[in-house]
Amino acid sequence: MISSNKNTNFIRQLIHLLKREKIHKVMLAAIAVLLFGSTLIMYFEQKIRFSDALWWSIVTMTTVGYGDISPATTGGRVVALFVMLSGIGLIGLLTATIATIFIENKLLEKRGVKETDISNHFLICGWNFKGNTIISEMRADPKSRYSPIVIVAELAQRPDSENDDNVMFVNGQIDAATLKRCHADKAIAAIILSDESLDSYSRDAKTILNTMSIKNFNPEIYTCVELMSAKNMEHCKIAGADEIIVAGEISTNLLVQGALNHGITRLVSEIVSNRYGHDLYKIKLPTYLAGKNFFQVMCLLKEKENLICIGIEDGSGKNMTANPDNDYIVKEDDWLLVISWERPDIS
Repeated sequence: MISSNKNTNFIRQLIHLLKREKIHKVMLAAIAVLLFGSTLIMYFEQKIRFSDALWWSIVTMTTVGYGDISPATTGGRVVALFVMLSGIGLIGLLTATIATIFIENKLLEKRGVKETDISNHFLICGWNFKGNTIISEMRADPKSRYSPIVIVAELAQRPDSENDDNVMFVNGQIDAATLKRCHADKAIAAIILSDESLDSYSRDAKTILNTMSIKNFNPEIYTCVELMSAKNMEHCKIAGADEIIVAGEISTNLLVQGALNHGITRLVSEIVSNRYGHDLYKIKLPTYLAGKNFFQVMCLLKEKENLICIGIEDGSGKNMTANPDNDYIVKEDDWLLVISWERPDIS
């Protein structure tokens, strides 16, 4: 899908560049020289067929010069001189144009001024020191390993350090025009990062404004928002954020847990990272478990799938319960929160 979109973009850019630089006129001139040279060489070298004359013109224009066909008459040699001189200029101009397309395409990508043409992608809105780690975590999960990611930030050039062809960059502030360029209306989810260049209050204010702009542009997109202060969570919820992560609060809680329960932070770090160890996943309830109580579900998953179920989310996606009561009846549209070595694929 990504390859097809990139090929389509390249063809569009090629056509646009050909029109802009009037290269189509050069191509028509090259074709005219090709046909004119073939006709004249047939006239002066009467033993040459048209197919051979056409082959000779192509070889001569590109200055390859195989020597399998060569003019013997004075008129034929004059034609050959004309075709050679014309070919050097015309073919050189065409190849230079093609090279320009590749160079210009790379420069536009690096500067983030190209419009993307993708769907079912993830957005990273804003950029800070967490950006590269976020991309690495997403690439470590099979669910998003090959998914396109678009970075949207006010930066001079593409900020990520990984050489990933499925990561694109759009330069600009989070507004309707920029969101249109990155096709936010077709995106799956958006991660909204705080701006490190601002103070903590201004960071959250900008983050909330960006969340509001994204939700206004695409109400269906799932937004995960980074805040600096828990005091601003209510405003962020009003802006439409689906999940809010208060950076300082999480690290504080982990420090306290580490002090009270020595070593527990190592386990937490393992299950929330896709890059090593067991991970935490949300999966659809397997059909054979519908109607059973939580204790039965937990035992069967461990026995048959080697998974540990630690919680349930109801079908609405609004209520999540960690470690439900043993007699809680699991419904068909529920989701399970499980710990597993890799993303489970069960039904």
